[in-house]
Amino acid sequence: MIYLIGDIQGCCDALERLLQTIDFSPSRDHLYALGDLVNRGPDSLGTLRRMQGLGASATCLLGNHDWHLIAAALGARGPHRKDTLHHVLQAPDKVALIDWLRNQRMAVFAHDWLMVHAGVVPQWDLATTLQQAQALENLLQGPELNDFVNGMYNDLPDLWSLGLTGHEKLRFALNTLTRVRFVHLDGRLELQSKAAASQSPVGCTPWFEAPDRLTKDVCIAFGHWSTLGLLNRPRLMGIDTGCVWGAKLTAVRISQGQREFIQVECRTAQTPG
Repeated sequence: MIYLIGDIQGCCDALERLLQTIDFSPSRDHLYALGDLVNRGPDSLGTLRRMQGLGASATCLLGNHDWHLIAAALGARGPHRKDTLHHVLQAPDKVALIDWLRNQRMAVFAHDWLMVHAGVVPQWDLATTLQQAQALENLLQGPELNDFVNGMYNDLPDLWSLGLTGHEKLRFALNTLTRVRFVHLDGRLELQSKAAASQSPVGCTPWFEAPDRLTKDVCIAFGHWSTLGLLNRPRLMGIDTGCVWGAKLTAVRISQGQREFIQVECRTAQTPG
């Protein structure tokens, strides 16, 4: 069986209960985790060790919180007051865990689904999305990562252009794949609002409703947007259902064009922020 799972964010207890609920078997099943494995929840360390332990039976995408952990481990970013990453950063296997994170994915196209953490800008088609994801994966595994994460926290450039190069191009790709919720009508990224889709900032639209989006005929699954909740449309699934905020952790079983949603309640609510 093939399962997609939304943002875990360190809620290891909910992850364990969800794996038990779906009767997950590493020898039979495959799990795709759509990013934000860590942070804000109570057990980021346990979550990383559990996902690492699944080996080849799990494919993990990286979200903005996972990149934040990598940056913190490399000394490029201090902890935020609401971070819950200290156990990872102090763990005896920290180096191995960060190395494992650096070898995870930024986007996957499998089983007729494009899987990303956050979204896709309207100017990208499927091939471009996968190319930009691959560039970030190469960066994660290469020697330039330290330099990049020191300038990673920046909202610019906010508009895709074939003329983008170097770290600016990589930063745009990272912001798209791990942070976007809304875009301006001209395709520029809007990276400040965390509101529900019905409360779009003036002049903006949810990325998946952007006019002339080149991936409109591609089936896309994503997480990242807890205020959106479960989104289930013919070619679209949003499955960040806010486990870390006291709601639910969601898995989707996909098979021959069918979807089955399985959820467990989260027992530890955090304060949004």
